[in-house]
Amino acid sequence: MATKRVLYIGGTGTISAACVRRSVAAGDEVTVLNRGSSRRPLPHGVRELVADVRDAAAVRQAVGAAEYDAVADFLSFTPAHVGTALDLFEGRTGQYVFLSSASAYEKPPRRLPVTESTPLRNPFWQYSRDKIACEDLLVAAHRERGLPVTIVRPSHTYDAGSIPTLGGWTDIARMRAGRPVVIHGDGTSLWTITHADDFAVAFAGLLGHPQAIGDAFTITGSHAPAWNTIYGWLADAAGVSSPDFVHVASDTIAAFAPELGPTLVGDKAHSMVFDNSKVIGLVPEFRTTILFDEGARRIVAHHDAHPELQRTDEGRDALFDRIAAHARSAG
Repeated sequence: MATKRVLYIGGTGTISAACVRRSVAAGDEVTVLNRGSSRRPLPHGVRELVADVRDAAAVRQAVGAAEYDAVADFLSFTPAHVGTALDLFEGRTGQYVFLSSASAYEKPPRRLPVTESTPLRNPFWQYSRDKIACEDLLVAAHRERGLPVTIVRPSHTYDAGSIPTLGGWTDIARMRAGRPVVIHGDGTSLWTITHADDFAVAFAGLLGHPQAIGDAFTITGSHAPAWNTIYGWLADAAGVSSPDFVHVASDTIAAFAPELGPTLVGDKAHSMVFDNSKVIGLVPEFRTTILFDEGARRIVAHHDAHPELQRTDEGRDALFDRIAAHARSAG
């Protein structure tokens, strides 16, 4: 495939940074637009445009008259955000790629695996409903005026800098201190977890692909361990042989911490397994190569090598103490 001119809106987050690296490795001419404040460095050769994506005038000035083969939007979360992006880039790109979310699929799921034909409905999480509304706007634009849109739905995607548990580094610190760590439910639900480097293979493969226009794709990989296994691998990586895990119903956790309710009841409390055959049909090299036992080792090693990342959330730490004490007093 010929060299593509790709603009990443974002480009330094957990998922987007890996996609930028993959696009650069593929020989694409990559530009990144963001506020220029991320700790993830850009690869050599990437052009950086600095502007607040919520300031349309600043973005218009930064981009100038440039046109792109693909614009990959990682920073639109509401229909208003998408509307601004289309005002800026429609007619100036051969493909607008919108990052939606697999959390938009119906909750609880009626059948597994989830496919692209699974209904989009999440009554529990506003984030997911906003993503669905964005998709509705984009599909209508494609039908009515031929907007060259591609929708991508990732699930839980991580890299060495992100810890996929309720408490993040707070959980690792509690494990190492021999303190109880709260796991939602009974820990046996299956959770698809995807390394960003694997995700990037599929994502970059869709950029500029003519058969991706006007369509939506799940990109999650095939690795779906139980939550007990996920926490157990993190404990192993942290050198904790007998972690103290306390299982608590998601609804109970949400009662203690309402801010956690939508992400639990609206997503993580359910087994989520996905069929990726559609994206593999266009990007056959996409597959799961990094399982979370290896991912956990990378996460802990990265944080141990960078003590400044070992941030414990005091509020969340105290919350886990209260939840664990409640669970044990209730038998």
